[in-house]
Amino acid sequence: MKLDIKEWSKISSSERAKFFKRSEIDISEVQETVAAIIDNVRHNGDKALSSYTEQFDKADISNIPLLVGQEEYDRAEDELDIEVKDAIRYAIENVTKFHAQQKPEGMNFMEIRPGVFAGERALPVPSAGLYVPRGRGSFPSMLYMLAIPAVIAGVEDICIVTPPNEDGTVDKGCLFAAMECGIPRIYRVGGAQAIAALAYGTESIPPVSKIVGPGSMYVTAAKRIVAQSVDIGLPAGPSESMIIADDGADPRKIVIDLLTEAEHGSDSSAVLVTTSRSLAEKTVKALPGEIEQLPEPRKTFVRDVFQGYGAVVLVDDMDELASLVNEFAPEHLMIQCKEPFDVLSLIRNAGEIILGENTPFSAANYLTGANAVLPTGGKAKTFSAVSVRDFIKYSSVIYSTAIGYEGYKEHVKVLSDYEGFAAHKNAVVKR
Repeated sequence: MKLDIKEWSKISSSERAKFFKRSEIDISEVQETVAAIIDNVRHNGDKALSSYTEQFDKADISNIPLLVGQEEYDRAEDELDIEVKDAIRYAIENVTKFHAQQKPEGMNFMEIRPGVFAGERALPVPSAGLYVPRGRGSFPSMLYMLAIPAVIAGVEDICIVTPPNEDGTVDKGCLFAAMECGIPRIYRVGGAQAIAALAYGTESIPPVSKIVGPGSMYVTAAKRIVAQSVDIGLPAGPSESMIIADDGADPRKIVIDLLTEAEHGSDSSAVLVTTSRSLAEKTVKALPGEIEQLPEPRKTFVRDVFQGYGAVVLVDDMDELASLVNEFAPEHLMIQCKEPFDVLSLIRNAGEIILGENTPFSAANYLTGANAVLPTGGKAKTFSAVSVRDFIKYSSVIYSTAIGYEGYKEHVKVLSDYEGFAAHKNAVVKR
C-alpha cells in the first residue's frame, strides 16, 4: 500500500471539490435504492422490516418480537464482563455530568417595555427515536451519547432501534447501557428500514416526532428522504476525522490517531493537514505498517479509507491550513501543534475540537463527557454536537398589562397601515 502526500497548492479545483465532498458522493448514489426500501416499509410494515433484516443483517426475526423483552436485558447484564459494565457506568457518569448543565430553565421572562413582557418556555419534544448503528461494530457508546441528553431533556416517549446480531439478539453492551440510562424500549431493526419505521410507524413500532443518531450512507439517505415527515436532527453520517499538526507533533501519535476514525468503515474519511513536510513524509511512511497490524475487517476499512477519502495534505502556512479546515468543517478535529490554543482561534467550523496530544479521538468518543454524535459532511458549519437542546423545543410567551397596551397600540396601528393589513389595525383601533 503506497500513500502520497497531497500538496494543497498543487491540487486541481476538481480534486479539491471531491476532497470536500467526501462520502456525500456515495450517499447520493443510494437515494433511489433507499427510497424503495422506505416505500416498502410504509406499505408492508413489520413484514418488510423482517425481510430486510434477514437480507441485510442475516438475522431471521420472523418469529421473534421486534421489541426486546426483559429476559434479554437480564441475560445481557448477567453475561457482560464486569469490566465492560464498569466502563459503561464510568462513561455514563461523565456524559451525564456534562449534559446536565445544558438543561434550560422551564421558562424565562423579561420586561421589554413597561407592562410588556416576553419570554420563552422550554419543553421536551414529545417523542424521540434513537438510531444506534451495529453493522461495523458494537456501539453502546453511541447509545448513551444519544440517550442521556434525551432523558435529561425529559422526553417522555423514547425508543431505540439497532440492527440485531445474526441470531436475532441485540448487542449486550447496548442493552446494558439502555438499562443504565433508563430506556427499556429497544427494537431489533436497523438500516434505512428502521428509519422508515420510526418516521411512519409499523404494527410494532409507533412513529416518533424526532429521529437522532448516526449511521451508514443508507441511514443518512433515509433520514433525508423522511425529513418532510419527521425531524431528523443533525446530519450524522459516515465518520470523519482531521488532524492538524506542525513540526512539533509526534509522528507516531499522528499515525495511531489517524486510524481511529478510519476503522469505522470504508466510507469514512481521515485526514492529516500539516505545515511540516518532514511530518507528512514520516506519516505516509509509517501508516502502511500500522494499518497491517490491525485485525480484519478494520484493516480493510482503513486501507479503503486511505485509497478513498483519507489523505495526508501539506499546506504552505497556517492561514492556508485554517482556510482548508474551515471549508472541510470536520466532524472530529484534533489540533496537535506546539501552541494548540493559538491555533484554536483560527478554527470556525468543526463538530468537536480536541487540543493537544494527550486526548485521543477514542477518549472523546467514549467518556470525556462531551457528546460524540457530531455533524458530518461539512454540516459542522451550521450544526452542533447532539445535546439536551436537540430534544427541547421553545414556545414564545408574551404578556401585556393595560399600561403596556397603551404604550404600543399607536405603533401597531402605524405599522399595520404601512403594510396594508386592515384587520391588524382594527385589532387595536376597535379594541
